[in-house]
Amino acid sequence: QVQLAESGGGLVQAGGSLRLSCAASAVIFSKNRMGWYRQAPGKQRRLVATITSGETTNYADSVKGRFTISSDNAKNTVYLQMNGLKPEDTAVYYCNAAMAPFYSVVYWGQGTQVTVSS
Repeated sequence: QVQLAESGGGLVQAGGSLRLSCAASAVIFSKNRMGWYRQAPGKQRRLVATITSGETTNYADSVKGRFTISSDNAKNTVYLQMNGLKPEDTAVYYCNAAMAPFYSVVYWGQGTQVTVSS
């Protein structure tokens, strides 16, 4: 059974950095798509970044050039390095696993809070 566990959230000042981690069980990174989404209070959950088959990355326009998604197959962990954080990045960040071939079966972690103060 797929299980995802996020960590690394916290409170940081604007301009600072955080690295989120998502430890995954029963997911083969080389075959599936891993991602990070975020949900701010009163707003819909939105895509932040994805990495497919451990190689192909995709980013929301709002985080391009500031955030980097990566995966470590040996540790079965996905990371989100966040630099140049802004107050508008404040949200609960969720790890997501979407199963190949159609990515219609998805799993979610419990989320980790990121708060950026101005």
